Amino acid sequence: MTSPQPSDLTAHIARGLSDLAEFVAIESVSAQGRMLPEAAAYVTRLLEAEGFTVRQYPGTVAPVLVAEAGSGPTTLLIYNHYDVQPEDPTELWDSPPFALTERDGRLYARGVSDDKGEFISRLAAVRAVRERHGGQLPLRVRWLLEGEEEVGSPSLDAFVESHADELRADGCWWEFGSITPEGRPVASLGLKGVMCVELRCRVADSDLHSSLGAVIDNPLYRLARAVASLRDDTGRVTIPGFHDAVRDPSPADLAAIATIPGDGQAVRDTYGVTRPLATGPDYFRRTNLLPVVNVNGWSGGYQGEGSKTVLPAHGSVKLDFRLVPDQDPEQILALLRAHLDTQGLSDVEVVELESHQKPARADAGHPFVVACLEAAREAHGAEPIIHPSSAASGPMSPFNEFLGVPCVAMGIGNLAGRIHAPNENILKVHFEKGVAFGVALLERLGRGL
Repeated sequence: MTSPQPSDLTAHIARGLSDLAEFVAIESVSAQGRMLPEAAAYVTRLLEAEGFTVRQYPGTVAPVLVAEAGSGPTTLLIYNHYDVQPEDPTELWDSPPFALTERDGRLYARGVSDDKGEFISRLAAVRAVRERHGGQLPLRVRWLLEGEEEVGSPSLDAFVESHADELRADGCWWEFGSITPEGRPVASLGLKGVMCVELRCRVADSDLHSSLGAVIDNPLYRLARAVASLRDDTGRVTIPGFHDAVRDPSPADLAAIATIPGDGQAVRDTYGVTRPLATGPDYFRRTNLLPVVNVNGWSGGYQGEGSKTVLPAHGSVKLDFRLVPDQDPEQILALLRAHLDTQGLSDVEVVELESHQKPARADAGHPFVVACLEAAREAHGAEPIIHPSSAASGPMSPFNEFLGVPCVAMGIGNLAGRIHAPNENILKVHFEKGVAFGVALLERLGRGL
């Protein structure tokens, strides 16, 4: 049975867009604890209407939902999240952040891409497949949805481990993905790990007159020394031992990277980048395979208008480390501490922020991965672009570790989607293509791997 194209799915796409408008209106901001039970209830109603049995479990921040429907030769696990990032700064939005707004073929709202649009497009595909099979699904679909992804998924590792029998599957369709401006679907077979830390330094109980800088050290200088010691001018992390556990890329990894078109110029053009660290073939090798440290923000001292001659008492800097298989965040934290001590910076405190996430990567030759790529070719009419690992992070590791399932991220995002930023958006045509891909994948898995 061939996969329907968007023109054959008109009613399901229209219903999906109506659902999406209702869903983005629920301000489920996990960082602020806003409307999370309401979002979980809305998701539950949508799934139950499509024949899913939905079980709700308490999480640290928000409920975890596990839904199940259908039967057949294959079991597909789908992972999504119903929480979103804060909408601030609201003044930079061109339309209300929690009202679905269409402009020039794009749909705007907080969560329209990350991750409510992804969930709704998949649900529309489930409806279409059920309709084609007399109200039944030709495979077993298990759906895990959480409301804590945007705050680091603090409940997920333990939940997946303790509910492994409830979640076992032949493969997992991950929560995000993208389509290039040329219409080629992008498949990511893994995610980098992430560890967020804050470096803190205090030299006094109170701010001091800056004249005392002649005899008292400055916490911001201490932090500057610490940060400068973490990487070189090429971006390579210089912490001793940091790269020791990095997994060598497989031939399939290198082959996939060699076929990725472009060299990051689209990103540089979109965001006006003035200091790239990599171009050409090295661009995608770095984003897929190499770890990195980033400075997220700096605080301390006087930052108001004009000058204030002050020696600050304390300061801090926030960092994130993006890690690759087989780096362990706890080991990296220990290496960071040892490195700072060796640099004579034992007074710089290291505090891990939120929950770290381990890296994960699937085998490009796994039958489930192959099925996803075949469905993408069928639905998009274009050759997929394969990234062995996304440059971003997420809670994929427990699915590999406790369930033993490969995860494939394919979805409806776009290069200018501005997720986590004002004017988050998707292209309407990408939503339509996402529904078509979901139908193709479910039909293919319904015939077995």
